[in-house]
Amino acid sequence: MKSIRIKYFALFLLAFNFLSCSSGKTDDSAQEAEIVPQTPVTVTSVNEESMKEYIELSATSGFLQKSVINANMNGYINAEHALKGKFVNAGEVLFSIITKEARAIGSSINKLDPSFKFTGISTIKASQSGYIIDLKHQKGDYVQEGEQLAVISNRNSFVFLMDVPYEYHEIVRTNKQAELTLPDGKTFSGYITSSLPTVDSISQTQRFAVKINSNVSIPEGLIAKVKVLKSAKNNSISIAKSAVLTDETEEEFWVMKLINDSTAVKIPIKKGLEVGDKIEILSPTFSPQDKIITVGNYGLADTAKVKVIHTLQ
Repeated sequence: MKSIRIKYFALFLLAFNFLSCSSGKTDDSAQEAEIVPQTPVTVTSVNEESMKEYIELSATSGFLQKSVINANMNGYINAEHALKGKFVNAGEVLFSIITKEARAIGSSINKLDPSFKFTGISTIKASQSGYIIDLKHQKGDYVQEGEQLAVISNRNSFVFLMDVPYEYHEIVRTNKQAELTLPDGKTFSGYITSSLPTVDSISQTQRFAVKINSNVSIPEGLIAKVKVLKSAKNNSISIAKSAVLTDETEEEFWVMKLINDSTAVKIPIKKGLEVGDKIEILSPTFSPQDKIITVGNYGLADTAKVKVIHTLQ
């Protein structure tokens, strides 16, 4: 009888332990079911501001007009006042040429007859102000009439030549303002002065000339960046570029917007201008109170659970 009681007691303890374990597992499962993972995110709000979009192209400095200095007779260069890179004024004497005959007998004739004033020397002057960019001969050289001696750049014709894709020819037009940035970081304001009436058949670009509003000396052949205003809008609604997501084909765009403290929903958008790190939102209309995810939004599903760890101003 005693052994039977012991067996019943053991069975009771075993059943009690089993029920206790089952109850604990149920409680743990319920607690686990209540835990929902939350993605840490950073949020920001939309801004209302003026936005300007530019096109940026390269341009090379050069002179539209150049003056060629030629010999005006056959003879030897008797004197030379031209140096490559030197700035000369219009009317300044650059060369003097003495004929072959005068060089051979002129000095002896003048000694025999002092009244004889023949020198056989002719001077050549600069036809315009500018820099001597090419020099072909030096003192003592024999030259023939019409032979090129030097080339002077017309300082007033200095421009930056810019090749513009033809689809931009309505945007880049004469007298439109431009901003030029040189390789050393210096910037100058300028304006578009003219365009060539031809288009390159291979690159489909049209050449425009840009003149800077400064008398600073800039070497020929320097490449600068030119910014020309493409479009501008006032009171645009913009958001940080990192807040805008897209598909692989970049045909659909959306943002992840908080509808409460911990839930983000997918909102399709139509974007406009892109300026720097900002994108204009054309639709839908957002209010300054709306919170848009800018960090941690990649890969989030619609109605995802999130945890805001930082808010950008």
